Amino acid sequence: MSPTRTFPRTRIFLLSIQLGSGFIVCFLGLSAGYWLRFFSPLRHIGVEPLDPNYRTYLPLLVFGTLCLVGSFAYLELYDGRLLLRPHEAIAIIVRGIFFWFLFFLSASLIIDFNPAISRMFVAFSCITTFLAMTIWRYAFYFVLVHSRWRDRIMQRVALIGWSEEATRVVHAISQDQTSAYRVCGLITTGGATVPTGNCAPVLGTLDDFETIIQSHLIDTIVVADLNISRDRLLDLATECERLYVAFNIIPSFFQIFVSGLKMQPISGVPILGIGSLPIHGVINHLLKRTIDMVGASVGLVLSMPVMAVLAVLIRREDSGPILYRQVRVGRQGHHFTIYKLRSMRKDAEKDTGPRWAVQKDARRLKIGMFMREWNLDELPQFWNILKGDMSLVGPRPERPELIAQFEKEIPHYNPRHEIRPGLTGWAQVNGLRGNTSLHERIRYDLYYIENWSLWLDMQILLLTFSSRKNAY
Repeated sequence: MSPTRTFPRTRIFLLSIQLGSGFIVCFLGLSAGYWLRFFSPLRHIGVEPLDPNYRTYLPLLVFGTLCLVGSFAYLELYDGRLLLRPHEAIAIIVRGIFFWFLFFLSASLIIDFNPAISRMFVAFSCITTFLAMTIWRYAFYFVLVHSRWRDRIMQRVALIGWSEEATRVVHAISQDQTSAYRVCGLITTGGATVPTGNCAPVLGTLDDFETIIQSHLIDTIVVADLNISRDRLLDLATECERLYVAFNIIPSFFQIFVSGLKMQPISGVPILGIGSLPIHGVINHLLKRTIDMVGASVGLVLSMPVMAVLAVLIRREDSGPILYRQVRVGRQGHHFTIYKLRSMRKDAEKDTGPRWAVQKDARRLKIGMFMREWNLDELPQFWNILKGDMSLVGPRPERPELIAQFEKEIPHYNPRHEIRPGLTGWAQVNGLRGNTSLHERIRYDLYYIENWSLWLDMQILLLTFSSRKNAY
């Protein structure tokens, strides 16, 4: 079957279904919260309310539904890029419900609703609506990926020219199971040589651009060869506009903090450069540090009994210190001492020198594998967070002797030291820890730094509890 360019209208149709169903699901979620508050055994929590009539409470349920859907829409939940990314959609749902919670409680203090809004109803509704929206989004995703609709919303991509960055784009799309893109092939320019074994088929030359676009029904063009002349690039952009094809350029000259690129005037002349990172804002910095202090204090208190039990088990298995101290590199290259529960035998690096742990590492204690699998060896680092050496979330800190090698061999390694290292991080919850690809870890670390938000931190903290992949 030949492909058909149905991507735009199919996407709009599916998003319309999600928007319309969003009203229904939110209304059912609020109705469930109403039932829990007024008719379930939970009605006895707090001040027991009088049984309100559902008909009199109905306007509040409708108003709450409109506010919820409006909150989701404002946070761009109904975005075509999220059709195949339910995890990202759930993060937006959490934010939207949080904003709704604050708004509804504030509104009840300002506006004299009749009947009055029950605070327990609002709290229960947050839970029921979250569960309802989560179940609905995952059910929609499951049906979508197992139907013919998935092929219709996949954007067909063609690359113009070839480069190292193009290789990463093709690899990233092929590895991303939730990607809405499909690489159809490569349009050669006569510039950069296409490597042997290239995973993208050659569709033709730039001279046949319009024919290739129409015959392969390309939705998106990505220019990888920046040796093309400026005039030719303008012609290609104009041609894509005429053919209703998205035109993109891989920013080869900006390999770090790409999403932070901004047009900044210098003496009235517009210059494209890297803007300030969101995490460097004073308010954001104070908020993140406050959360670190509170989280580390609570974590240290709650983990004390666990660390006491693990200390006994470590001492019984191997004589030596309970805590393992090691120098790591933190923010702006600052050296600090990190604390961990010892998971290796004493003098484990005496013969081998500094190296990462590997699967079935002979140096590991029996209790050490269990601790590493569940990240329990990291518990003493709550103290590092309280001291200000680390954060709850950030790139994992490395040892100075390893960094001296990495910063020479791996491009863009040191920008990960722009912020405090973390107890957990975006790379770690995506399975990149221990003896895994450094290039991939750095890519995830840089993504976190330039896209930081409190909500991303919350998402990473929640994912940490279920992320044990590659925990050697």
